[in-house]
Amino acid sequence: MDDRYEAFSMADPLFYDAMHSEQTAGASFALASRELPEGWHRYEQDDWFVFHADGARPTPAQGWKIHASAAVESAEKVLEGVWEYCMPRGIGFKFLRSSGALAARVSKYAPRGYSGKLVTIYPADDAQCEEILSELGAVLDGTPNPYILSDLRWGEGPLFVRYGAFTNRYGVDDKGEVVPVIEKPDGTLVPDRRDPVFYIPEWVTLPDFLAPAFAARGAVTVADLPYTIESVLHFSNGGGIYSGRDTRTGERVVLKEGRPHAGLDSAGHDAVRRVEHEHAILTRLAGIPGVPKVHDLFWLGEHRFMVMEHVEGDVLSRAIVLKYPLIDATATDAEYLGFTEWATSVHAKVSATIEAIHERGIVYGDLHLFNIMVGEDGAVSLLDFEVASTVESGTRAGLGNQGFAAPRSMSGLEADRYALACLRLALFLPMTNLLWLHRPKARHFAEIITEHFPVDPAFLDAGVAVIAPPSAPAEETPVFDTDPAAWPRLRDQLAKGVLASATPERDDRLFPGDVQQFAVGGLGLAYGAAGVLYALAATGAGRFPEHEEWLRSRALNPPGGTRPGLYDGLHGAAFALERLGRRQDALDVVDICLREDWESLGPDLSGGLAGIGLNLLDLADRTGESALAEAGMKAAALVAAHADSHDAEATISGGSQPWAGLMRGRSGQAMLLLRAFDRSGDRGLLDAAARALRADLACCMERPNGSLEVNEGWRTMPYLDVGSVGVGLVLDAYLAREADEEFTTALAKIDLAASSAMYILPGLFSGRAGILAYLTARSAAPLTDERVLLQLRGLPWHALPYGGGLAYPGTGLMRLSMDLATGTAGILLAAGSVLHGEPAGLPLLDPRPVPRAPASPDAGSR
Repeated sequence: MDDRYEAFSMADPLFYDAMHSEQTAGASFALASRELPEGWHRYEQDDWFVFHADGARPTPAQGWKIHASAAVESAEKVLEGVWEYCMPRGIGFKFLRSSGALAARVSKYAPRGYSGKLVTIYPADDAQCEEILSELGAVLDGTPNPYILSDLRWGEGPLFVRYGAFTNRYGVDDKGEVVPVIEKPDGTLVPDRRDPVFYIPEWVTLPDFLAPAFAARGAVTVADLPYTIESVLHFSNGGGIYSGRDTRTGERVVLKEGRPHAGLDSAGHDAVRRVEHEHAILTRLAGIPGVPKVHDLFWLGEHRFMVMEHVEGDVLSRAIVLKYPLIDATATDAEYLGFTEWATSVHAKVSATIEAIHERGIVYGDLHLFNIMVGEDGAVSLLDFEVASTVESGTRAGLGNQGFAAPRSMSGLEADRYALACLRLALFLPMTNLLWLHRPKARHFAEIITEHFPVDPAFLDAGVAVIAPPSAPAEETPVFDTDPAAWPRLRDQLAKGVLASATPERDDRLFPGDVQQFAVGGLGLAYGAAGVLYALAATGAGRFPEHEEWLRSRALNPPGGTRPGLYDGLHGAAFALERLGRRQDALDVVDICLREDWESLGPDLSGGLAGIGLNLLDLADRTGESALAEAGMKAAALVAAHADSHDAEATISGGSQPWAGLMRGRSGQAMLLLRAFDRSGDRGLLDAAARALRADLACCMERPNGSLEVNEGWRTMPYLDVGSVGVGLVLDAYLAREADEEFTTALAKIDLAASSAMYILPGLFSGRAGILAYLTARSAAPLTDERVLLQLRGLPWHALPYGGGLAYPGTGLMRLSMDLATGTAGILLAAGSVLHGEPAGLPLLDPRPVPRAPASPDAGSR
């Protein structure tokens, strides 16, 4: 899972949120409210306070900018030094709003690219940059600080420097995604790289005053170590885990790195302390089967390294997937029995290892599916002892996996036994993250497992009794009744949960959703208010004028950086406003978009030309305005030209290759080309759509059971957004217009990928709801189609009580989400596609051909 979800889980126990206010990030630094000198101004920008002075030397759009890092305990000292230096000199700067926001950026799961940054200073030129580094660097020298991986360090202090943008500026990268950009000397915009590695753009010359810092950066090497590093196993903000060899013996080893003042846990301990602690724990546990041997502990530069035994096998999370029959529609009873015997055996072996650890007086503290290794011979080993503690200390682990974390009332050996109870369920239904949100859900999980697996109920009861003991309140198991007469009650339960979460007092979002809403804004169809309000209205759940006004006012006055796309921005808002009967508002929002440089966007459906073109053509059909139709057809022409100019021979989706699939790949582009063909009759557009679909099919692979899924190199995906089901949706649209044997064959195999009983996520874009929406769109009689009903009956698996109704977790299953792409609104829309009297469809993705537009080119022109 993307580590961003951990970082956005720190602000709120129920919803993903950003630390952009005192409510979520805690009390601001005292300096934030200090009286400003005359001529200075302060404003807030996300989780930053920004300061600038009247009459100051103008700062460039890009250049060498300075960052100051700090440990939580040294932050006030660094801020005071920056304030006292910059204010008299009129140098603009910004700093993080609070110690809570800083702690989030230096936590173990913070994104590594910006970890440790507390302050950004904007020099007017290279000369001033050198002056600031020399003078302020001397003031702050020796202050404890984490290393900023994207930057070059100045001396030994907390100042760092890198070349990049000073102002927010966005463009489109080679994969068609909107990214921060900087400008080359010829005016070309290129991505402003913010990877966790120091990078100098090819046209930029390193200033002479930074040469010593650059040389020092490469001074520390592994050349003199008795170990080689062969590959990276994992990176976190606390450091890396590497596979290597002992050059003296040839033995395979694992090297675990700890960065100082980085990778903080909830107790405030950094990664160096945890590495040293883990070495001591492993030494104490030496000789226990299933506990790795520890070999060495050493410093390399500022970083602490531990060397330990390399454990062969698969992480348990992967071992489950490789054997799991519930995701294979063709699995036999014998395979279910074999999996059950294997799973209960794994649990017995893990329990024995934990008991042996307890006998040494140690609490393991971090049991979960990613810390258990299973060898080819069935042997089980435990990894990651950095939060283990002695029984007598009574210490709670400072880190942990949400799906196995015991209630705060439990500690010590009791907490390990709680995790073993969760493991009983997770082996059969790896969704135990939900138990942290609602522990009585364990009873429902046990019901689901016994319905599908031949497991002794006593095995599960032993876990449920620990997680949700009889004293916990009983509650009704949610059911999705397939009788349309029951639909209004179910719809109202979902709508009640959604509406209970609304925050109209906030400007950044109306409904809590995926972490992406903090990157692309809270307006669009996928993650914003538009998608939620559309789902509510389209399924008959009601109209909500206050919330519609929230969307309308912000879409008509969008903040800087607002995305224009259909699923990520303003075109999505326009689509929803039109469907809500606010046509003039919709047209006004589209006018805002058309005044921007929309033609330079990428070709994708989510945020690019394909989605924009679909919305323009749809609005043209509804209003008769020829200018909208012309713009929509222009978008289609640009998408067709883009497709023809790019190599279509990729066989892997994502990574260094373009994405396949509906939202980010060629299939979404094909949907616009098909709509444009409907309008124009131009067979060149139909042929371009076919080529786009064949390019996406080239990125699909057939699984052993005959199903077809998108191949991402390390996994295959069936889902709606970047998986094969999204491709299938557009294949179906193509076949509604033109016969094609290859597409018909592929579609049958994609149908098999949409026939599993289990999908780990519930959402519309990447989960069961999207599978349901796909099957419903393909079915002539959804209410009697067993494949549709299978998915409908499975929707309660993830349902949780909230606000007097029901709600669903988003990506990662760590927090609830209400948005269309990942959360409750998507569940509502998918269920409504089957059960609502006027079936609700995916926005602008109906596969049926659109009747040819009237011939008159001037109808409704403005």
